[in-house]
Amino acid sequence: MQTLVNKGRGKTLKKALSYIGRYKLFLPISSFLALASVGLTLYVPMLMGDAIDLIIDKGLVDLPGIGRLLVLSLILILINALIQWIMGMVNNNVAQKICRDIRNEAFGKLERLPLSYIDRTPHGDIVNRVINDTDRFCEGLFLGFTQVFTGILTIVGTLVFMLYINWKIALVVVLLTPISILIARFIGGRTFSMFKERSECEAEQAAHIDEMIGNSRLVRAFGREKEALSVFDEISARLEKSSLKAIFFSSLVNPTTRFINSIVYAAVALVGALAVIETKAVPIDMAFLTVGEFTVLLSYTNQYTKPFNEISGIIAEFQNALASAARVFALIEENAETPDAPDASVIENASGRVDLEKVEFSYEKQKPLIRDLSLNVEPGQRIAIVGPTGCGKTTVINLLMRFYDVDSGKITVEGEDIRNITRKSLRASYGMVLQDTWIMSGSVRDNIAFGKPEATDEEIKAAAKAAHAHGFIKRLKNGYDTIIGEGGEELSGGQKQLICIARVMLSLPPMLILDEATSSIDTRTEMKIQQAFNTMMEGRTSFIVAHRLSTVREADVILVMKDGRILETGKHEELLQKEGFYSELYNSQFAH
Repeated sequence: MQTLVNKGRGKTLKKALSYIGRYKLFLPISSFLALASVGLTLYVPMLMGDAIDLIIDKGLVDLPGIGRLLVLSLILILINALIQWIMGMVNNNVAQKICRDIRNEAFGKLERLPLSYIDRTPHGDIVNRVINDTDRFCEGLFLGFTQVFTGILTIVGTLVFMLYINWKIALVVVLLTPISILIARFIGGRTFSMFKERSECEAEQAAHIDEMIGNSRLVRAFGREKEALSVFDEISARLEKSSLKAIFFSSLVNPTTRFINSIVYAAVALVGALAVIETKAVPIDMAFLTVGEFTVLLSYTNQYTKPFNEISGIIAEFQNALASAARVFALIEENAETPDAPDASVIENASGRVDLEKVEFSYEKQKPLIRDLSLNVEPGQRIAIVGPTGCGKTTVINLLMRFYDVDSGKITVEGEDIRNITRKSLRASYGMVLQDTWIMSGSVRDNIAFGKPEATDEEIKAAAKAAHAHGFIKRLKNGYDTIIGEGGEELSGGQKQLICIARVMLSLPPMLILDEATSSIDTRTEMKIQQAFNTMMEGRTSFIVAHRLSTVREADVILVMKDGRILETGKHEELLQKEGFYSELYNSQFAH
């Protein structure tokens, strides 16, 4: 199990480094600034040591010399502060650019993912990956930029200076510090899976919140507030447990390494002090140290061990960042829907001829849905698809739009297999009005013009009038400029559907799909909409999915489906005379 975790972490780290490589021009700048900062940081203690050695004895002090060294130290400290600020800006800039790239790539992948992934994955989980997990990864990345590289340079630099001053004392430091490295690595290597578990709990919580907010009316209508809160509490409890576990183990790193580093500091202080007074108590031959050199060694020992504390401190953040990155990269690496063939054709001004030949499809392989479905639709025909819930009506629409690909058989438009047609041109040939309305954040005008952004105000108003939406739009506070929020909660269900109908009225493609398009509209308005639809469908191939059979009487062909198969086809009167399944459905609605 641990091997799999390490393998997954290595793969994630490699992927993260590939994003950093895109901005390799910044790396030399950051490296130079880090090197300059470390060099100045290490040089200042040398000046302080020289200043101390100028205090020869009581009353014997070289004040001018000490003054020059202090002024020089102050200047170098100010320059170092400026360098560190610039380095922080550069590193933060790189981290934010990487964050932008990952988020753009993740959102771009969402546009190319098959609908099956969107359908089966909680939307809150997807949002959490694109927003929160990406942020957490970039924060850890910024810490790595600013501290890890600088820390390594500090370790190497202080070691070189200590070896120069007294290699034997430097050897004491080198022999003891690996203990803290081993401890940090041991603990840090086991926190990756813990932080990943925490991220998954956070995503589950976000998904639950998203679901409850989106269905808040239904939850309250059925009095399920306590049950929703109970589920949230259960997820929160798991999140609390996984968070505490991850934080507890990761928090062991810093105090442990600090303890080891304190031992190193004490050892250097003891050996150095004995060397200053030239005692014979030390078992090895120590070169004489001045008080200034001894002070510099103590300063370097502290600076040498400090990066170990800092690096161990960000190990937890880095493991957390890697766990979050793994979730984002998993989204980015999901298999996209099959791309259009390089030689895919583009259909324009389609006449509306559609054929289905022995089509078979299922969402789950072990549960067949559409079986041996064949259909020939002539240009301009109105095809009504009726049947009980779950018979496959909406699935046929999904296949026509190529939201899903058939398992076997084929669907052709203008004699061309739709798998050999670009998705964009295929879908642009259809206009859809669905039972589930979609209203985006923006003005009423923007919502109507969604499928035709270049439409003029006159065209938008004409489409709204044709959809019988103009009246209620004019009564809104700012008319067509009224801003409606996400989902259009301030509008009634019927008003939202009228805007969706106006959206299709504006573009008027050669083929139409009406899936329970008038389900949320009152009977009086429905009669007017049916008249508008009749005008709109004139000369256009139309697929009408309906439960209310009164809306399909005028269809040229009615397909009666059950269990994924077509049981009957014909016109309304013909099907009634057959006294088959359609007759049963119709009479069950209008028996009284």
